[in-house]
Amino acid sequence: MYGYDVETKVQSSQLMGKLSPRPKEARQSRSNVKVALIVFFFIGRLSFIEFVLRGETVNREFHLNVLKRLREAVRRKRPEAWANNTWLLHHDNAPANASLLIREFLTNHETTVVPQPPYSQDLAPADFFFFPKLKSSLKGRRFQTVEEIEENSIRGLRAIPQNTFQNAFQNWEKRWERCIKSGGEYFEGDK
Repeated sequence: MYGYDVETKVQSSQLMGKLSPRPKEARQSRSNVKVALIVFFFIGRLSFIEFVLRGETVNREFHLNVLKRLREAVRRKRPEAWANNTWLLHHDNAPANASLLIREFLTNHETTVVPQPPYSQDLAPADFFFFPKLKSSLKGRRFQTVEEIEENSIRGLRAIPQNTFQNAFQNWEKRWERCIKSGGEYFEGDK
């Protein structure tokens, strides 16, 4: 999340008459103030939010500690899923996530991992739903401090209705079905 992320075309659009000159646009860039955000969510709600500390490197050891805290959050917030071991983990193929250390940890703790095909961001709810939804509410707004970014990010996260999360999971299921039907070939869009 950036302190300032340029507006989308829709956000910066203006209603103009037919004879009006085209508005001049200054070239804008993202700010240097930024924060990395880690979020895990269940079908109906957020379950774990954490910001990466400035200067922290997201590597396999870092990710291992995040997964330990996530498991504790699942135990507290979803005791029925924890007790039955019916919760599933889906994360992308980032090197830290795919490392042997992480795979062994998840295997030792009998955590079921939903596979993520390589180069398939269209099958990752964080990429096709979650972060675009959050970023659209923050785009074009200026934040001066890391604390402002974090506060507004959390507010934006909590503003996402439960049924929107549920729709995202239904959409995810449809995308998986399309991937299977296409034999793993690339496809665009949700239709």
